[in-house]
Amino acid sequence: MADIVVLGVFAADLTFRADRLPVMGETLKGNSFSLGPGGKGSNQAVACGKLGASVALITRLGDDDFARIAYETWAAAGVRPIVSSAPGTSTGTAFIFVNDVSGENAIIITPGAANDLCAEDVDASAQDICSAKVFITQLEQPLAAAQRGLEIARKAGVTTILNPAPGTSLPDAILGLCDIVTPNETEAKELTGISVVDDNSVVAACEALKARGITTPIITLGERGAYIDGHGIIPAQSFGPVVDTTGAGDAFNAGLATALSEGRPVAEAARFACAVAGLAVTRAGAAAAMPTRCELKAEFSRPLGQIMP
Repeated sequence: MADIVVLGVFAADLTFRADRLPVMGETLKGNSFSLGPGGKGSNQAVACGKLGASVALITRLGDDDFARIAYETWAAAGVRPIVSSAPGTSTGTAFIFVNDVSGENAIIITPGAANDLCAEDVDASAQDICSAKVFITQLEQPLAAAQRGLEIARKAGVTTILNPAPGTSLPDAILGLCDIVTPNETEAKELTGISVVDDNSVVAACEALKARGITTPIITLGERGAYIDGHGIIPAQSFGPVVDTTGAGDAFNAGLATALSEGRPVAEAARFACAVAGLAVTRAGAAAAMPTRCELKAEFSRPLGQIMP
């Protein structure tokens, strides 16, 4: 059994880097290309594993070479896979454009076999979810699977985290199952209708999320850090120039889940999560950019525990 159970998608990331996106009908010469592991659920599980957490991932893979990349990635990070295979289908893939000037990204994901993840798949893993300390899911797989996972975890008293990405509107029945929801500014607007543009609107969005049944809303604010209801803004940690923001949200959620699984209070866990995300964005890639616990320690002149007072 694992302390953290993640429900989500693996996708092979096909990353293209250029100075800008092409316009429709244009062919643009890029600067570089790479193929590597991705998908929000997989990224978060890998990051938890590299941070030293005991973690399992519930997902589906297709019958192709990309599935081999998934298993190799999980083995290297210490992730225990709970996989339903789907012969004759493709493993998830993602097109990722990275702007070499700003480091910002744009992503198109095709979940492939994971698009067939269903409530029955989650029910088959109920024992793993119930024995965990933290359950985390996102919205790249079907909503019914995410909801079932949250229901099982909530009934068992497991801390539930929903990373509502990609952004979409959600019913109160799902939000009410969440101890913590971690939208960015865009996703917060999808959930509340409030444009998060300043401190007042961040507070208003958090109040709106609480009114929908969420215990602790956390709105991530990019280079500013994260706003936690009742605690204010937890500042971002900077470790150097931003190279690639692709895995920033996944790094934050993994850091949060890891610290919570260790029994740390939510504000302390968010400070740790900001440090994980801050180091991840100084590297290219998603899963490959996730830092280990030792790497985090090496970035500070004091023990890691002291960055989480």
